[in-house]
Amino acid sequence: MTQLDTIDKTLINLLQEDSKQTNKELSNKLNLSVTAVYERIKKLERNEIISKYVALINKKTVDKGFVAFCSIKLLQHTKQCVVDFEKDVSKLEEVLECYHISGEYDYLLKVLVCDMEEFREFMVKKLTTINHIGSTHSAFMINEVKHTTAMYI
Repeated sequence: MTQLDTIDKTLINLLQEDSKQTNKELSNKLNLSVTAVYERIKKLERNEIISKYVALINKKTVDKGFVAFCSIKLLQHTKQCVVDFEKDVSKLEEVLECYHISGEYDYLLKVLVCDMEEFREFMVKKLTTINHIGSTHSAFMINEVKHTTAMYI
C-alpha cells in the first residue's frame, strides 16, 4: 500500500471534486509548483490510486432516471456458475454496478433504465436469460438521498 501524505490526500480530494482543474489551479490551492503537482498526479496514476477520469452524467437529462436494485440468487455456487454469471452480467449496459455479496442473495445489481416498462424488458429479455440464476428480487429507488463517487481520504 502506498503511503499518502496530507498533500496527496488533499490533491485527491480536489481532483474528485473537479478533475478538470488545471495543474496551475491545483498548484495555487496546494501552494506547490505546477511541476510538483504534475509529478504527484503522475505518481498517483502510476501507483493506480487514480485509476481513471470520467464524466458524470445527470441521469434525468438523458432519460435514465429509473433506478432498480436487483438481488440475484444463483442456482449453484460452483466456480463455473459464478464465472459464467459474472461474465454475462458484465456485458449488460443497463447494469451500472454488480457486487458479489454475503447473505440471502448472492449478487446485488444497480440497474439504470428510463422507466418501469424498460426495466421489465431488461428483466424478461436480458437478465433472466442468463444461465445459473435461481431467483431475483427487485427494489426501486423512490428518492436519491445521497449519490457520490468521491472517496474522501
